[in-house]
Amino acid sequence: MMHETEMAGYFQRQLAEYVEYHRDPWNCAMHVVGILLLFTGATLPLTLVHIPVFGIEVSLAVILALPVLVYWLMLDAGIGLGILAAAVVLLSVATTIGNQVSTVMMWSIFAVLIVLGVGAQTVGHKVFEERQPSMVDHPTHFLLGPMFVMAKLFIALGFRRDLAAILAPLPTNSLSTR
Repeated sequence: MMHETEMAGYFQRQLAEYVEYHRDPWNCAMHVVGILLLFTGATLPLTLVHIPVFGIEVSLAVILALPVLVYWLMLDAGIGLGILAAAVVLLSVATTIGNQVSTVMMWSIFAVLIVLGVGAQTVGHKVFEERQPSMVDHPTHFLLGPMFVMAKLFIALGFRRDLAAILAPLPTNSLSTR
């Protein structure tokens, strides 16, 4: 099992690879929108399925989100806690929607959220970044998007200067890797 410093090094190496595919600020903005829409959409139908766990009804959305939330916490506790807080809000939104609308409307909202989320990611890469998504070359990067977005938020708020150098924009006079 990796120690905390090994996980931090692993996370920083993965983030350095990921950022090479996400240099354009508009692509980053599209990822914020896309990730929020995709997470909410993907969990929406799962909030309607409840499973008893130790005598408490827990939604399938929470059960399926737990392993990836633990993974994010292991990669970086601070960033992981930020994602956990966002996940609680998004799961609450999905649960509220699921409890307030008909099944047909829920599936319609699910479809719209997924299409818009994928669309935002696609536009970000095709139009702004002009480069294929990183998960094409590195499938594990599928799980790094939320970490990247939360790291950018922490840096913008003045936290996590240790990650700022990794996520810094390229100088305008540098050669592009596109």
